[in-house]
Amino acid sequence: MTRPALADALGHAEQIFSRAQLDIAIVRMGREIDAALAGEVPLYLSVMHGGLIFAGALALAVRTDLEFDYVHATRYRSGTHGGELRWLRKPPVAPTGRTVLLADDILDEGYTLRAVRDWCLAQGARRVLIAVLCQKRHGRTAPGIRADFCGVEVPDRYVFGFGMDYYEQGRNLPGIFALKE
Repeated sequence: MTRPALADALGHAEQIFSRAQLDIAIVRMGREIDAALAGEVPLYLSVMHGGLIFAGALALAVRTDLEFDYVHATRYRSGTHGGELRWLRKPPVAPTGRTVLLADDILDEGYTLRAVRDWCLAQGARRVLIAVLCQKRHGRTAPGIRADFCGVEVPDRYVFGFGMDYYEQGRNLPGIFALKE
């Protein structure tokens, strides 16, 4: 299968958040996270690949010390529709008795985030806090999942950029783009 070109997608998309707008939201989130942690050192897990860019930016906005690691779980496998969850990497150190801070690009339906959160809790995490760059506005979120910290809300359209991909392309775009309806 030939993957669609990013240039074609950009031609049918609009930028809904600029890098400057995202930076402001991320700094706000950093302050909120510092207040919630109250000096506690959490295990900071980036959810790969999408969460990488956001997690790096957010880590620089958090003043509390963080212990870094990552998880890699996916439902998309280079597509645009989710399927069965596949674990590619779990952290080697169990989060027993710790607070875990998960950083991911988007809370859409939330099945991947819920699975990662539930795995952390099953491994003995004291609590799991979820930070997402963006959350989609719709009513299809998996039961029992929500973001503790959210940067921006996006429309219920296909979004990409700033970590989110369009057929594995465009993750490094400095803003968030949405395909036109």
